Formats: sequence, C-alpha cells, structure tokens
Amino acid sequence: MKQSAAGAKARTATRKRGAPSGNSSRSRSQRESADPVFAGGLAVRREMWGHEGAEGQIDAASDFLWPMQDVVTRYCFGQTWTRKGLSRKARSMITLGILVAQGRPHELKVHVRGAIANGVTPEEIQEVLLHAMVYSGIPRGVEGFRSAEEVLKDMRLA
Repeated sequence: MKQSAAGAKARTATRKRGAPSGNSSRSRSQRESADPVFAGGLAVRREMWGHEGAEGQIDAASDFLWPMQDVVTRYCFGQTWTRKGLSRKARSMITLGILVAQGRPHELKVHVRGAIANGVTPEEIQEVLLHAMVYSGIPRGVEGFRSAEEVLKDMRLA
C-alpha cells in the first residue's frame, strides 16, 4: 500500500520529536513542556503520581513507547483531565468504576493511587467499587476490590 507523502512526513516528524537529541541535555518532558496542552497533562500526572509518574515515565519511554506516552500526556491528561466540567476527584471515581467494568486490575491499581492524590477517600473507593460491581459483574468487582486493597495496604490506608 502506497503511503502519502504528507502522512510519511508527519510520522517522521513525530519520531524525531520523541527521539532523544544528541546535542541537547534536556529531557523529552522538558522539550515537550513548551506545548501548553502537553505541559498541562504533565502537571496533572505529576500531581497525581509525582515526578516518577510524570517526567520519569516519559523520559524512560523507549522510541517505541514514546508515542503512547505522548497520547496519554496530551490527550488523556492535557485535554481531558484538565477540563472544567468535573473535579479531578469525580474523574478519579468515574475512572475507577470504568476500570472495574473493563477488568483492568493493573490500571485500577495505578488509578487508586491517583484517586487518593485527588482527594478520594478509601471509603469512597469502596463505594465506587461496590457500585461498579453491581453493574459490571461480581467477578470483576471482586478483582477490583482485591486490587484496590493491595494498593491501600501498601499506602497504609487499609
């Protein structure tokens, strides 16, 4: 299948943007922070998971993983989590319910930590998981509870 010149040029620009520069000691996250949407997403990630969950994840990304980190930072956090319509606490609670429904324990564990940073209490997490369990099924709810408890114990909150 023949690629368009514009499409090939855009993919090359994306790879170059994400690739470490030999003549610059600045990290990817520092270079990309000039973009206000990316910078906003990076700030949200930092507030939820600290430096390691923000700049650390981005700077450690291989060339293969870089486009995923770019989308997560720019689209998920820079365009969605920064919207005014819902608080971060509400977004965290909704995210937990969706992750239970999807049966995604790894992502649920990550977002339990983010939810705590966004002001969600362990009791509220419990209520979200109970509610999600009713609508997504007992096995997924049980898995959600086990994943959340593991994180809350690690954080000495359960």
